[in-house]
Amino acid sequence: MRRVLSLLFGLTFLVSTPLAAASVEGILVDKACSAETTTYDAAKEHSRDCALMDDCKASGFGVVTTDGKFLKFDAAGDKMAVEALGKSSKENNFTVTVDGTVEGNSIKVTSLKLT
Repeated sequence: MRRVLSLLFGLTFLVSTPLAAASVEGILVDKACSAETTTYDAAKEHSRDCALMDDCKASGFGVVTTDGKFLKFDAAGDKMAVEALGKSSKENNFTVTVDGTVEGNSIKVTSLKLT
């Protein structure tokens, strides 16, 4: 009986624990190129033309943070990234502020703004 109660308590805790809402700043990069842009400074050099190539765009997007971590966007964030890149006249250094819910190495994006 104790095991059952412990298990139920643990499951209740996991279900009731809210995910962390966050505002993340960094550099917008496609997932395919994120392995090559493992530092914040390297991510600044990633070009818009590369990010919008079919294979790169299809891989999805994310943000490289100042400490070199890559947070992958959800589908909504990928769409916002493509729209923002398409409207931008910049060639690289796509600093971005992303609001959403962080879970592990990904973020469920609610808003994305190039800065």
